[in-house]
Amino acid sequence: MCKPMAFSSCFGAFDSCKEKTKPDAEGIVTNNVKLFSYNSLRSATGHFHPSNRIGRGGFGVVYKGVLRDGTEVAVKTLSAESKQGTNEFLTEINMISSIQHANLVQLIGCCIEDKNRILVYEYLENGCLTSALIGSKSKRVDLDWPKRATICMGTASGLAFLHEEAEPHIVHRDIKASNVLLDKDFNPKIGDFGLAKLFPDNVTHVSTRVAGTIGYLAPEYALLAQLTKKADVYSFGVLLLEIISGKSSSKAAFGEELLVLLEWAWKLRNEGRSLEIVDPDLVQYPRDELMRFITVALFCTQANSQRRPDMKQVLTMLSTDVTLNDSLLMEPGVYRPQTSFKSEGGSSQITSSQQSKGKQSANYPSVTSSQLVSSQSITEMIPR
Repeated sequence: MCKPMAFSSCFGAFDSCKEKTKPDAEGIVTNNVKLFSYNSLRSATGHFHPSNRIGRGGFGVVYKGVLRDGTEVAVKTLSAESKQGTNEFLTEINMISSIQHANLVQLIGCCIEDKNRILVYEYLENGCLTSALIGSKSKRVDLDWPKRATICMGTASGLAFLHEEAEPHIVHRDIKASNVLLDKDFNPKIGDFGLAKLFPDNVTHVSTRVAGTIGYLAPEYALLAQLTKKADVYSFGVLLLEIISGKSSSKAAFGEELLVLLEWAWKLRNEGRSLEIVDPDLVQYPRDELMRFITVALFCTQANSQRRPDMKQVLTMLSTDVTLNDSLLMEPGVYRPQTSFKSEGGSSQITSSQQSKGKQSANYPSVTSSQLVSSQSITEMIPR
């Protein structure tokens, strides 16, 4: 199910959010965030009426609400019993209360009252990408290629900002279709920072419990629980393939071997049939551009994390008319459920069926921007 259909942030965008730090009775502190009363949010959502429910996640339910001034919002309630839910709540506030970007959701405020933990976000009219792309027929939207390309590049832009410009840098850890939200013009915004991790400049990796969603987890992260920015790059590559194909990455349903989407994309590429992965609903599209997007997705999902581009490189490759040097591509890493362990997000149980392959690739060098661009065609990345 889609999570927060509308995520907002007190990214400093609202003067009214800049209130003094206020601790509640349990010592929880909120900075630069507008505090709402429980009664005001109950009223805004029609007493949290089921008809206003727009999403559900592992830690609570999201409702559409209307504030007294007429502002439409998404109200994310967190389970009172869950200690992990409270941790997610605090993480999300701290992560997004001091940053602002066109492709990140905006947090308007929160409620910390008794056992209630509620986040209030901007409302995004077209909901989450999962519903628009691969949801039920009643919720699916006609996404032509220009819209899909915009979603790909906007999401890449938001991730590049988190990785390189936010201070300190942030790794999201749960990039997936249900955490990409669409405004009225289908511009994407990354939401749900509950699993995000701060990533200071002098840190090469963070050892942490594995969190995320099956189908999107980078193999080295699932195997070693060592988090780097390249874990987000991997997840984004899988998301690219979902946007191109209109299919879910969470099901092994392709070909006689019942491959997952990433495996299927690699097989088609090796057989010179890459365009067969394209969503049948996409009747018209620029062939060369779409082939480039598929190639970028495969660069992002290589088994060895050092060979993946960073998100700034990814954004340049998506937004610039270049020919990529796909001879550098190595086989993607894919992990399947076998021996189960519970991830931090509560939704993933993953081990590797290619564990030895991932270890064998550990000595490959990283790839530079100049190497990614084919010398046979052009030597510079020239904008269209």
